[in-house]
This record gives sequence, structure tokens and C-alpha cells, in this order.
Amino acid sequence: MQSALELLHLKSANFETVRAAAKVFDVVGLGVSTVDLMMVVDEFPSHELVQRAHGSLLQGGGPIATAMVALSRLGCRTAMVDKLGDDWRGKHILEEFEQEGVSNDHIIVAKGHTSSIAAILVRKGDGARTITYSPGNVEELSASELPEHVISSSRILHLNGRHLEACLASARIARGHGVVVSFDGGAHRFNEQLRQLIRLTDICIVARQFAYAFSGKEDLQGSAAKLLSSGPQIVVITAGVEGSWVFDQMGQCFHQPAFKAGGTVDTTGAGDAYHGAFLCGILNNYDLRECAEFASAVAAINTEELGGRSALPSFNQTIKRLVEYKLAGLQ
Repeated sequence: MQSALELLHLKSANFETVRAAAKVFDVVGLGVSTVDLMMVVDEFPSHELVQRAHGSLLQGGGPIATAMVALSRLGCRTAMVDKLGDDWRGKHILEEFEQEGVSNDHIIVAKGHTSSIAAILVRKGDGARTITYSPGNVEELSASELPEHVISSSRILHLNGRHLEACLASARIARGHGVVVSFDGGAHRFNEQLRQLIRLTDICIVARQFAYAFSGKEDLQGSAAKLLSSGPQIVVITAGVEGSWVFDQMGQCFHQPAFKAGGTVDTTGAGDAYHGAFLCGILNNYDLRECAEFASAVAAINTEELGGRSALPSFNQTIKRLVEYKLAGLQ
């Protein structure tokens, strides 16, 4: 009997044939890109407060967008599909994608509109964060605006339900062309409409809170079973410093402990880094344990600097750190 991972590899078995064609990517991401204004503070305010920040940073963000940057730094060919305003935020987002090697050729820029921005306070003591965001006034990407040829000739499509109509349409396009569909379910982001998207998903990586909200249960096994019964071949439930749990349709189940970072500065983007690195493992034909271990290492490294992308490592840096983690027993 073939494993869930082998079935996914078979879906994209013709990838090497189409790879030589123009505009073929390893992973195409579809989601909302933002600009993050980050400040390191001593405490989160519970009342009126003036405090001096220990550090600040203006950087691109967004779950899918940051996963694309993670994949690009790991050596994968990536592209982002989105719709931005033509304001300074949109220009910053596009410029950063270009600098990171993420193709922005398929991002629509709507004149006279604004892009998303988030204000993130990072607590100095433990890297915890609180987020306030403004979505901008640019309209959602529609199904008719999708670059179908890019989606159909990619190896993996990664999405999280933002631009929902476009996500559903792109997932159907992907499945019709043997493209693996990956879903990111962040904490506190579950809504009933996402059930129809998860049914079109092959790899489903969700936060524990999302899994519990989806299943109506508060146990990992029951939540994973509910998710698997909806269609995905692989389900991963993440829980920050508690690590992640991996399940597949063949009954495989294991816990991947989180690696201990050299010094946690900021947890922003750790989950997004995990998603991107896990998909990198899939692309490199890693087994599920190797995928989870690799992803955990990238997520840990990414917490060592301020910002969701600042510390994202290269492939070789990740392998080197994995060896160091194992030698030091930091798991």
C-alpha cells in the first residue's frame, strides 16, 4: 500500500516534464500580503500607556507571503498571487518580494486603493506578540483574475482562505492538473466557509486552536481524524513551543518536539516559516518525519530576530543548525 506522501509525489510526477516550460514554480502562494510595523516593548498595554520601544522594524508580512519568502530562501522557486493597492504599502510589499526572489508578476495592483498593514507589539521577555491590523480597501481577488496557467503548471499551491472565492477556484484548477494543494489554518482563523476549501486540500497544517474549532473536539486525535475524513492526505497540528503532531491517511501519527531557539526574540512568522519549510521537505522527497523535523528547525531559527522574515535561513544554514540541535540535544 502506498503512503500518503507517495500519493502526493505521484500527483506531481510529471513535474520534471513541465519544469522546463516558462513560468513554472515549485510553489505558488495565494493570500493577503501585508506590511508589518513591529515594536519590541516591555509589556502589552492594558490601559493608557506611553513606553519606549527597544527596537522597531518595517517589514512585509502575511502568512502565505511569509511562507513564500521562507521557501525562496530555502532554494525553491516561488510566486505570489494577490491584489494590492497602489499606495506606499503596496510598493513596499512588491519591492520586498523582488528582493527575496519571490515572483510578483501575478500580483494585481488596483489604482486608488490601499494595502493591508499590521501593527505588532512584541514582548521583550518572551517574544510573545499582539497584533492589530487594517485590511486596506482593495477588493478581494476574484476567480476571474486568477493566472490559471501559473497555478496549473506549479508543483504545490499554498493558500489559507483569504480571497476565498479565488482560493476555491484555484484549488479546483490545481486538483485538475495534479498540483498538490496545501492549506494553512492559523489560530483564531476558522470559519465555516473554510470547510469547503479543506475538502480540496492535500496537505492541511493548522494551529491547535483551529483544529479544535473545526472538529468541535478538544483532543488532538479526534480533531486530526475529523480533518482527515474531510479529504486531506496529511494533517499537521501545530502548538508553538509544544511542537507539532503529524497524521496521515495511512494511520501514521507522531509528535515532533519544537527545537529550542538560541534566544527567542520574536515569535512572529514562526508558523509561516514552519509551513514553508514543511513544503520544502515535500519538494525534496523527505519522509514525513524529516519534513516535520526540518520545518521545526526553520521555525525555531526564525524566532531569533525581530520580524517574521529577518532570520529565515537558507537550506544549508538549516541543515547545519539541525546537526547542532541534535548534538546539543536541544529538542
